[in-house]
Amino acid sequence: MLLGVLLSTITVLGSVGLMAIAGHFIAAMAIAGLAGVLMNYFLPAVGIRFLAILRTGGRYAERVASHDATFRLLAQLRVWLFRKLEPLGPGQLANERGADLAARIQNDVDTLQHAYLRLYVPLLTALACTTVVVAFFAWRSVAAAIVLFALMVTAGVIVPLIVRRASAAPGAAAVKAHAALRVALVDALQGMGDLAAYGANGLKAKEIAAIGDDLAAQQKRAGAFTVSAEGVVGLCAGLAMWLTALIAIAATGDGALGPAEVPMLALAALAAFEAVAPLPLAMQRSTEVVAAARRIFALADTAPAMPDPAGASPTPVDNGIVMRNVSLRHEGSARLALDAIDLALPEGRRMAVTGSSGAGKSSIARVWVRFSDYTGEVRFGGHDLRSYRAEDLRDRIAVLTQYTHLMTGTLRENLLLAAPEADHAAIADALDAAQLRDFVAAQPLGLDTPVGEGGLSLSAGQARRLAIARVLLRKAAVVVLDEPTEGLDPETARKVLQGVFYRMVGRSVLVITHDLTQVDEWVDEVVNMEEGRIFRRDESR
Repeated sequence: MLLGVLLSTITVLGSVGLMAIAGHFIAAMAIAGLAGVLMNYFLPAVGIRFLAILRTGGRYAERVASHDATFRLLAQLRVWLFRKLEPLGPGQLANERGADLAARIQNDVDTLQHAYLRLYVPLLTALACTTVVVAFFAWRSVAAAIVLFALMVTAGVIVPLIVRRASAAPGAAAVKAHAALRVALVDALQGMGDLAAYGANGLKAKEIAAIGDDLAAQQKRAGAFTVSAEGVVGLCAGLAMWLTALIAIAATGDGALGPAEVPMLALAALAAFEAVAPLPLAMQRSTEVVAAARRIFALADTAPAMPDPAGASPTPVDNGIVMRNVSLRHEGSARLALDAIDLALPEGRRMAVTGSSGAGKSSIARVWVRFSDYTGEVRFGGHDLRSYRAEDLRDRIAVLTQYTHLMTGTLRENLLLAAPEADHAAIADALDAAQLRDFVAAQPLGLDTPVGEGGLSLSAGQARRLAIARVLLRKAAVVVLDEPTEGLDPETARKVLQGVFYRMVGRSVLVITHDLTQVDEWVDEVVNMEEGRIFRRDESR
């Protein structure tokens, strides 16, 4: 980043030097010609060529260095932000729109590149170049230096600050409109079938058009201030050139300056404004950068509901889980999802939890993997659940959630998300248990078959079985299966459960289901829940 600033400063000073030497050289040649005397034109010609090459090469090198720094910075920012978000999910991100989160990771982080390219580099370059150029002018003419400094401060400080204040509101509004446009477009694409079915395509299109018009209007407002400011900067540059020329002409009459220095200083003054010309745009960009940064840090500064302990996770003595007087209330909910429940799943035991929708069954799994905070006591392997780091805990407890997301990619890539080290034999065994072996074999690309966005190219049953295979690859000591047969016909469901429980020997298993008949023969204990409480147990198995 500092290299980019240094190269930018060298490039601008090279431009100023090029104009100054060229002005002096042309004037000196004209004066020598009128006087009929000879002069050494080799040295100035070499200087002009050197500075021309320096200006061109410096600009190229500055672009390479500054953009390389920018891309490295953006990559680090995205990874940093994702690591901040990961401990918040899914509980503290439940009210966030997926498209808006993607916009923050992509668009808002992209906007932050302007903090370096359009703000940091121009500001430091302007400061360095103004100091050097004004010092040079003061050496030749104090009056010219004062005029140049005043006009450069006007163009590089006063005008940009006015632009920043004027464009603050439209800049922030443009960032929000851009995020809203992304959300609306993603909603339209993902819900295209439903929109068409209800004849709402036109309404959605009007909504998108309205957001787009608002975005364009905000960008136009901000751009109008920037264009006006650029005109003022150009005016200041012209005034600096002519006022410097007049001051230098007056100084030649006193013998303080030579005639050839008049065009030298005038052209140098004009070229010096290359240092401050980007600042109005930089100030306009700064409002967008601040708005994007606020959106990013609003998430990044959120503390996890259950922060990791400072030390390492304890070593569990077994793989049993015990819950005592545990209660849980989801954010925004008036009633308890879990209401002072007591539950124990010893190592190697299989338990089914039944009940109607909303009874609190899935909340048990959320507590076990620390997706939600709770009151009461939960112990895993003889130790308090809070003493485990979340990553270590989730290595030991695998959960098949009711709505498992499939990534855009291939069957193989989705399976390897669970166990990157899994070999072909392990993948084949998991597919066999999930009754997907024949389906994969029938695909021309086999495991390299794309699943589409969110598993769109798969049926609901195929997607469910792929999620089951992914859980089996985890080899976790504790497995939670939330509605494992959802979307499967009875015969396929029976075969899948048979294959799954055959491979669960020795593991602790919790099955969450509203249909006990499907899993009754496979479990050792049945617990019935209603309204967040345990109403009945059947341990006679």
